[in-house]
Amino acid sequence: MIIEEIEFNGHPEVRAEHKTTMEITMDKHLTEKGDCIIGVNAKIACNTLDDKIKEEIQKDNNKITIEIIVEDMKFKTKAMGSSKLSLKHKKDIVLRKSVFTCTRTVGINAEDAAIDVPRKMINRLRNPNVKGMFRIIIGEIE
Repeated sequence: MIIEEIEFNGHPEVRAEHKTTMEITMDKHLTEKGDCIIGVNAKIACNTLDDKIKEEIQKDNNKITIEIIVEDMKFKTKAMGSSKLSLKHKKDIVLRKSVFTCTRTVGINAEDAAIDVPRKMINRLRNPNVKGMFRIIIGEIE
């Protein structure tokens, strides 16, 4: 099992209403247009992911588990890897329900998007002092 943990912060503008994507960004600010963003000030972007995890994400049909952890709450979803994922973006990490790929995409065919994250968790992520964790897991977990 390979795990990458990415710390991020909440922001007052977190809405998480997008139906097909979920994103964390290294940007410190967020506007109303960023309706897929669940967190800002991420410590890692696609291009700075660990090489081992990148290699696994770039394998077709490799199973990816994503856990979002905020204080005592955890939300888990699954996605798929693809050889089409370049993982070259310098600021963002995006999970997609579709098969669309770009430099920001870390997983495709995801089970969930921003709108599916529990509202109680999203409400906490509207506090800029709240820290979250975006955990990427490759390999079997319970």
